[in-house]
Amino acid sequence: MPESLNSHNHRSASHDGTSDVEAKYPTPSFSAVPVYTTPTIANPGPLGLSSFALTTFVLSLHNAGAGVPADGPSNVVVGLAFFYGGLVQLLAGMWEFKTGNTFGATAFSSYGGFWLSYGLIFIPGAGILDAYADEDEVVWRKSLGIYLLSWAIFTGIMLISSHRSSVGLMSMFFFLFITFVLLAASEYNNSITIKIAGGSFGVITALVAWYNALSGLLTRDSSYFLLPTGRLH
Repeated sequence: MPESLNSHNHRSASHDGTSDVEAKYPTPSFSAVPVYTTPTIANPGPLGLSSFALTTFVLSLHNAGAGVPADGPSNVVVGLAFFYGGLVQLLAGMWEFKTGNTFGATAFSSYGGFWLSYGLIFIPGAGILDAYADEDEVVWRKSLGIYLLSWAIFTGIMLISSHRSSVGLMSMFFFLFITFVLLAASEYNNSITIKIAGGSFGVITALVAWYNALSGLLTRDSSYFLLPTGRLH
């Protein structure tokens, strides 16, 4: 047999064998893996700080006796406590969880809960004030003092936790801590003078919180100037 014919037959057999293998084991096809992008979450900090600041400001002016009796009713804050300082701030805390900010989530969620629980005290259907109706007024004041002292302890924890954030944020928690301590002392001692002092520190706390909120709103993309907060890290 001529060499050229033998070579031709060998190539034909090899080609046919390859075709059989390809037919039996087809080349796998890979589909494109879809890419999912994380949705953009706006900064919930200014919202949480604003809701905290305004509600604190209104109550603190009443406690400080600014144009109203310091020992008079302050029930005008109940609506704010439920909706702005309470619900809105709680939502800001939930959104902070989404951004991965544990500190902000803990702070906003907790103080949102504070305002909701504080507002509930003055709702007649809750029966909280009614439970003290047959007791001496001192019992009610001592209970409220314990309530405020507990929040002072929590605020002290947040103050320690904020030591690497900013001067603005640390100042806010410092003044808030003093506010809770003074208000708790005023209830324990039934002292209007200490309550007025607590209200005054509360007003300062609210102003510092508003400053921090404004600094968060004034970004390089939305403002011609920025507010310094004294970053500590």
